[in-house]
Amino acid sequence: MESLLYFFSGFRWQDILDILLNSYILFRLYILFRGTNVIRVLFAFCVLWAVSQIAAPLGLIITNWARQGVITIAALIIIIVFRNEISSVLQTKDLKSFLWGIPRFQSHTPLSIIIESVHELADKKIGALIVLPLKQGLDSVVQKGISIKGKLSQEMLVSVFWPDNPLHDGAAIIQGDWITSAGVILPLSKRTDLPSLFGTRHRAASGLTELTDAMVIVISEESGKISLFKKNKTYNIKSRSAMETLLKKHAGDDSVKKRFRRQTIELATAGLISLLCVTGVWLSFSKGIETLATHEVPVEFINPNQKMKIISSSASSVKLLISGARPLINSIKPKQINIKLNLAQAVIGVNKLSITKENILLPPGIQLKDINPSVLDITLDTLIEKQLPIQPNWSGKLPKGLVMKEAEAFPKTIRVTGGGMDLKNISTIFTEPILLDKLTESGTATIGLLLNPTSLRLKESTKIQIRYTISKKSTHKNKS
Repeated sequence: MESLLYFFSGFRWQDILDILLNSYILFRLYILFRGTNVIRVLFAFCVLWAVSQIAAPLGLIITNWARQGVITIAALIIIIVFRNEISSVLQTKDLKSFLWGIPRFQSHTPLSIIIESVHELADKKIGALIVLPLKQGLDSVVQKGISIKGKLSQEMLVSVFWPDNPLHDGAAIIQGDWITSAGVILPLSKRTDLPSLFGTRHRAASGLTELTDAMVIVISEESGKISLFKKNKTYNIKSRSAMETLLKKHAGDDSVKKRFRRQTIELATAGLISLLCVTGVWLSFSKGIETLATHEVPVEFINPNQKMKIISSSASSVKLLISGARPLINSIKPKQINIKLNLAQAVIGVNKLSITKENILLPPGIQLKDINPSVLDITLDTLIEKQLPIQPNWSGKLPKGLVMKEAEAFPKTIRVTGGGMDLKNISTIFTEPILLDKLTESGTATIGLLLNPTSLRLKESTKIQIRYTISKKSTHKNKS
């Protein structure tokens, strides 16, 4: 239970957003690539990652080393091997299908209309290309096309491929009992093992089925033969019954409710697995590798008595040893760590104040390991005002033959604010040093005051004028 609490300690809203965003991205990758080899490879890498989480604690050195090598080049492997599938997805023309659209299964598809239409076109040797999508969307694979959204009927389907129709050279896409678009351009297959008698329509049908789970019906314009493409298989149709069997197998014999429920369960499972995978990765990065760091943080004193002043402190800053995930440690800014000591209960004199976790504010996800020093000596005193006479602070000696006759400060006194203990034994305040060895005649010096201790404060900023009179020493000759 304590381990679980540690894992989720300091859980930030940024972490929730991070997990949900990446879970959705992973879920969208499944939607876009489901039914293709890309999903199988991604699943294999997920298994490798899970194995690595077990191999490291068990000390399986070779297994862990091999896993790291494979995962390191995983992105390169996927890009090289599946560049065609990835390119097709990235070339999508429909932002909706790329970001949030979910393709639905074939429902209420009148197979008898398709079968009769196909044989009518075959008898008349009219070339045709009919696409029946399944789970995967086609927007990221096909190009152009005209959206017609016409109700599926034998007359409608035959008219699409009639030679005088401008759309007859492209493919028609059927969703349910609707012809959604016509004149669609399909990607051509790059296979080299296709029969030489296959024309452009056959290669287009093979190219689409290599990238998606759709079924494509092709009618040859030269021979009137019917071919059906599914995945990497080609079926030559010679009878209505054979075609009906294949179409039913593709569309499924289950009821619409059952198939809808099955797809809903599939998508919900994919979403849950995506969430669990991303959460596992987040836990691995945020909690798996602990990083230590030391930060020197200034101490902030709060709720001081307005009649008292901090005279001295044993330390102005404290060193904190903290731990957490490396990305969190590296992203910490100085303003995110604060130490605040409450002076509400402090008294005049020396106060020993302990620094605890309650006094320290850390970013979420960061743990406190050590505090140095953990106790501060804070000296407080009552603020008072005192009128003090000003005394010039002469330094050095006057040049030979000169003597200081008189010196007077203007103003003669000044009001000083400070702690009662400090001002108690102070009867005079001195100016900053005035060098006598550079004075040769009477004059005026403008000088500042020397505040000792430094906690003393002047009521107002004042420059002191020292007026001094210098004369030559009188000499008397001895009479013999």
